[in-house]
Amino acid sequence: MFFGDLATSDAEGAILAHSVRLKGLALKKGQRLGPEHIERLTEAGIETVTVARLDEGDIGEDEAAGRLADALTGPGLRGEKPHTGRVNLFATADGVVHLDAARIAAINGVDEAITVATLPDYAAVQAGQMVATVKIIPLAAPGAELETCVDIAQGGEAASLALHPYRGQGAGRARRAGLVQTRVAGTKESVLDKTRTVTTERLTGLGIGLADERRCPHTTQAVLAELRALLDQGADLLLLIGASAIIDRRDVLPEAVSLAGGRIDRLGMPVDPGNLLMLARIGETPVLGLPGCARSPKLNGFDWVLQRIAADLPVSGDDIGGLGVGGLLTEIPSRPLPREEKPAKTGKPAVAAIVLAAGQSSRMGAQNKLLAPLGGKPMVAHAVAAATHSGAAETVVVTGHDGAKVRAALAGYPVRFVHCADASGGLSHTLRCGLEALGPDVSAAVICLGDMPFVSARGIDALIEAYDPAQGATIAVTTHDGKRGNPVLWDRRYFGEMARITGDVGARHLIGAYGEAVREVIADDRRRLVDIDTPEALAAARMDKSA
Repeated sequence: MFFGDLATSDAEGAILAHSVRLKGLALKKGQRLGPEHIERLTEAGIETVTVARLDEGDIGEDEAAGRLADALTGPGLRGEKPHTGRVNLFATADGVVHLDAARIAAINGVDEAITVATLPDYAAVQAGQMVATVKIIPLAAPGAELETCVDIAQGGEAASLALHPYRGQGAGRARRAGLVQTRVAGTKESVLDKTRTVTTERLTGLGIGLADERRCPHTTQAVLAELRALLDQGADLLLLIGASAIIDRRDVLPEAVSLAGGRIDRLGMPVDPGNLLMLARIGETPVLGLPGCARSPKLNGFDWVLQRIAADLPVSGDDIGGLGVGGLLTEIPSRPLPREEKPAKTGKPAVAAIVLAAGQSSRMGAQNKLLAPLGGKPMVAHAVAAATHSGAAETVVVTGHDGAKVRAALAGYPVRFVHCADASGGLSHTLRCGLEALGPDVSAAVICLGDMPFVSARGIDALIEAYDPAQGATIAVTTHDGKRGNPVLWDRRYFGEMARITGDVGARHLIGAYGEAVREVIADDRRRLVDIDTPEALAAARMDKSA
């Protein structure tokens, strides 16, 4: 393929390498230049253009990308129309991607002009999610090398790239799972209730129904009886979570599986969190002994195994043994050793306060509640005053709806404003704007809501005082009479996860996921947790003479 500059008068039939945009003239990269294009370029005074001319045997970028994408695309995937040398492949259903990594690597090694990028093998995806992209780098690919890539893509018994849908979306009846939880003295029913809720949500997302849940003493015979009962009910997936972690093949849960006629394929996995997982089977029924981290909705090694089972992909002990590379999923605040800790910083960590004041207050009707007068000043000014009078190193106010009016209402307060251009993205988007505004020297942030007028500087200071990362206290939560609420202090290590939250929700679920890192700070007044969402709540606040 020729690539370089040509006189415009000699460029007819060539492919434009770079877009040309002048007044009254717009030609895109990849445009094959016809007589009319040459005339317009000449009239515009452009004497030379950078172009490509295909040699014999070269394949244009779109055709080349399309041919390779067709060869790669297996069941459950669809490709879009080639454009600018690219074809994206998408999942047609929720499921798990399975690919031949060796073949993909071989294709990428044939010629630098031809590339294939994919999600990791066994990635869980949703319908419509991009799974892979084929991109031809220059404006054409050499035909012989392209044919080699196509042959590699089609050279196995299975497709190079395929989606395995969760059972129930594809062929076969959806799975029905049975859950056994064991108790010892002191086990709280609330913990078991939460585990059932989290497990149900996890299963539902994979198209699996929770047919039954059973609770029993942490003894081999008790677990054995529950396993047999669930099998008799037709459960085709068994989940076991013990009051005590599985640490040996002769422990309670694996011993019960063995007595039920099952076999233990793997005890332990090189994924953290998720080390203490058991993979077993009773007949054709998969049995999973859950690690303790499965009580949290946060991603752990159990998810990786469960996703494959839901998609009817076989999982062996050797498969689990191969998960170690990439298996360090997250740092766990309560277990600093044997991982190396960064040296403690001298001095007090810098804590910022973020006041979220971007909402549209739709439940208040036409009135913006943040600007509503309360106690002689706009409602939002109460939260901002508390933040600025606290020990926070700085106060950041995130504005959005009625941003100019909110800024005017806070004139004179020592704050830094950040405008969230698309506050309609919900609370999570506003939160992300605030976090992104913090400097690298900030160790933690107290998240305050602009519609909570009874927050006090003393309450914010109590959160900052409770924050002690050296002792694992990296989240501080305001409580009253056992109820948790805002403000909440978050260590910087959580900012990345908080920024990835979507929708009109905050980061409350992370408090449950990192329960061992939470310190509760008891508020001195029930009103500290009150937020004003409705005209009735605002009227009640104005009537409260103790405000």
